[in-house]
Amino acid sequence: MTGFEVTPVYLVAGLGVLVTGLWVWRASVRRARRAADVARQGARLASLASRVLVTAGLIVGVQWIVVTYPTSQWVRLAVLGLPALFAAHTLTRALTITTIDPHPRRRGGRR
Repeated sequence: MTGFEVTPVYLVAGLGVLVTGLWVWRASVRRARRAADVARQGARLASLASRVLVTAGLIVGVQWIVVTYPTSQWVRLAVLGLPALFAAHTLTRALTITTIDPHPRRRGGRR
């Protein structure tokens, strides 16, 4: 034996190791992407909930001040009515079905 020889058995074994390595790598990338998506959705939900609570606290605070201390009827109407209009608009948009997608989404969220 002189030099470096690659037999067919070594070639097939090396190719098998390479394919197996690529397959394991792709599976780990998919798993990591899925875990990152789940974590991102959880963070979005927590962020949204905290923003909703802070905004609601601000609205309630302003309404409490206006209702507690004597002010004009127009100020009281504006302070109580404006948030009600925003809430009604948001609920109406959230509960209204605007379109129905006839094609179900494929795996992975792509169309």
